[in-house]
Amino acid sequence: MRTFPAALAAHLAGEATTLAHAWILRRTDGAVLGFTDHDRTLTVAGVPCEPAAGFDRSAATAHAGFAVGDEEVSGALTSDRITDRDLAAGLYDGARVEVHLLDWRNPATAVLVRAGTIGDVVRADGAFRAEVRGPAHALEQPSGRLFGRTCDAELGDARCGVALGPWRSAAVVAEADGPGRIRVSGVDGLPAGRFGGGSVRVTAGPLAGWRTTVAAHDAGDAGVWLALWPALPAVPAAGTALELTAGCDKHFSTCRDRFGNGANFRGFPHMPGNDFALGPARPDGDNDGQAVVR
Repeated sequence: MRTFPAALAAHLAGEATTLAHAWILRRTDGAVLGFTDHDRTLTVAGVPCEPAAGFDRSAATAHAGFAVGDEEVSGALTSDRITDRDLAAGLYDGARVEVHLLDWRNPATAVLVRAGTIGDVVRADGAFRAEVRGPAHALEQPSGRLFGRTCDAELGDARCGVALGPWRSAAVVAEADGPGRIRVSGVDGLPAGRFGGGSVRVTAGPLAGWRTTVAAHDAGDAGVWLALWPALPAVPAAGTALELTAGCDKHFSTCRDRFGNGANFRGFPHMPGNDFALGPARPDGDNDGQAVVR
């Protein structure tokens, strides 16, 4: 049961109301933005909430179970505070959204009526639309470890233990075939595939600080080409400095042979499949009743 402040409850019980909504976005990088459907700035929970000016939210509905509700926030990419570049970089992914109801004549009466996190964001024609996921949605997500043949650690983290220093290389953009495919120089002697699944970080120029994943690393007569996903927000200029980090495909053979880290492998490469586990033991087959790993 939600309890309203006495002043707001009395206002709601009146014959006429002066209500407004304010919504506050708290990004994971610490940035906080506030908006309101009122025509002047209101301070709610210590956050200045500016008139929406092209920013709006849909009506909210809830579903039984843990399904995502139908609430969305949307707006035009005309504000200096919400830019296409920040949306493309994922700065709003996982941001907390708080919806407050208040009497605009007395913003101190604001009460939190709904909260959630930003989910899928769609950008098109100079506008964006973002899904708002309720708290129950988190209960639908997998938690804990799963048994699988591949490793569930991230290359270089505490569970993996690989020092990334020797697996990082400096490179320079030689040319770009759009924001998602670039040719680089400085790593020509390294084998193809080394950076596949790894990352690229821009270290200089207008895109400095941007990081994305290397989807594919090709090396041949045409030079070293990297396919990036997601693509950079703009085409990098020739000469842009980069830092490349090797990737790992999570297979035991790669962990053992490329990184010499088989002892820390966080998967179960010798786990038998369903057919093997449920099949009868036969002396003339792979499943002869003996230990799988000797």
